[in-house]
Amino acid sequence: MNLQSQIESILFVASKPLKLSAIAKAIGKNIIEIEEAVEILQGKYNEESGINILQVGDSVQMATNSKNHDVIESFIKDEIVGELTKAQLETLTVIAYREPVTRPELELIRGVNCALIIRNLLMRGLIEEAEDIDKIVPVYRLSFEALRHLGIKNVTELPDYAEMSEHPNLEKIIEVKE
Repeated sequence: MNLQSQIESILFVASKPLKLSAIAKAIGKNIIEIEEAVEILQGKYNEESGINILQVGDSVQMATNSKNHDVIESFIKDEIVGELTKAQLETLTVIAYREPVTRPELELIRGVNCALIIRNLLMRGLIEEAEDIDKIVPVYRLSFEALRHLGIKNVTELPDYAEMSEHPNLEKIIEVKE
């Protein structure tokens, strides 16, 4: 796999600004190689694409093209009203029982891309994103708002929490894929 492809993948799953040094460490390359690859990606994306590669100082992030603001706002507005879909409920359940959990871990467990679902749950205020010093990507957990809606003070109050949060089949899925 080429360097640009690896950086694209990392920026896509991170969904937050990443330090060039963190990307270099994850890929096993030096910062100069990462900077050159980011410049190539900016040339590829930052013209007519719906995706832009933003860089501020020594941090880089993949983001939507600001020219598409109106259509994105309309889409998001439609996405955050109404009841949760089955996929959103499944994702929320996995987050509740496995928190803190990364997006790649969620995708391993569910077997599908969870980017839009995570974004929707974040916009609805049902989950929170946090940094984990041991992981390059953010982790997700239920928000206080979600706990309040469920009428609990802590996820450990969820039905069968102890059994479900450490289910051996989930451990196998995550271990095999890592």
